[in-house]
Amino acid sequence: MRLLVTGAAGLLGRELLRTADHDVVPAYHSQPVPGGVQLDVRRKDQVRDVIRDVRPDAIIHTAYLQDDWATTADGAVNVALAASSARLVFVSSDAVFGTRATPYDEDEPPCPTTPYGAAKAAAETAVRALRPDALVARTSLIVGSHGDSGEEQRVRRLAAGEPGAFYTANVRCPVHVSDLASALLELLATGTDGIAHLSGPQALSRHQLGCLIATRDGIDPAALPSAAGAPSVIQLDSRRTQRLLKTRLRPASEFLLSR
Repeated sequence: MRLLVTGAAGLLGRELLRTADHDVVPAYHSQPVPGGVQLDVRRKDQVRDVIRDVRPDAIIHTAYLQDDWATTADGAVNVALAASSARLVFVSSDAVFGTRATPYDEDEPPCPTTPYGAAKAAAETAVRALRPDALVARTSLIVGSHGDSGEEQRVRRLAAGEPGAFYTANVRCPVHVSDLASALLELLATGTDGIAHLSGPQALSRHQLGCLIATRDGIDPAALPSAAGAPSVIQLDSRRTQRLLKTRLRPASEFLLSR
């Protein structure tokens, strides 16, 4: 299978390149990737030309920019329009939902409360309308193994004295990047469509997650500043999708503290 991965310079993109047992073509925006093609997903003509030239059998679209509607929403539309007969997997986010105490399952409609969440929700709607056979895979905070995710970098910065805090009232369901990549590739291979939830099974506050990362990395968790912050509890219920997978989506306390 010839697989095009957008956002290939990002944490998830790099893991997909590392683990995919396919003929993978990486597409990047500004940070070159060996063997890759430059792609600005905001440009409909460039997206069309790259996909025409690469002729992929499948596309995993991971590219986004949190503060840019054109990249996150319009970019997904451009990929869906140009994908032709290629199998399409669009990586979305738990940000399509708003805060509430109970988890969201795959059948619940988006109800975003942030600009980024609105952009992802708009992208989901467009992708599903343009490509009913596509897979929309929602995920949560992505954590790595080598300190290269945003949350891991933030732990080091704040422990070193950078201003800021880890919020105790901001709750998500973190997922390990290798679990997420493996699950996406598995769902791609099985031809699953519709909506999938791919988050870890453990809900943690940002502060709790930061403390786990600090402990793994030999940093005193007490060095991490904390604050309540505005309540924001968004949990994905991934149990239905998990039943489709051989890949096990591990809880953060397992993948961060096990050796």
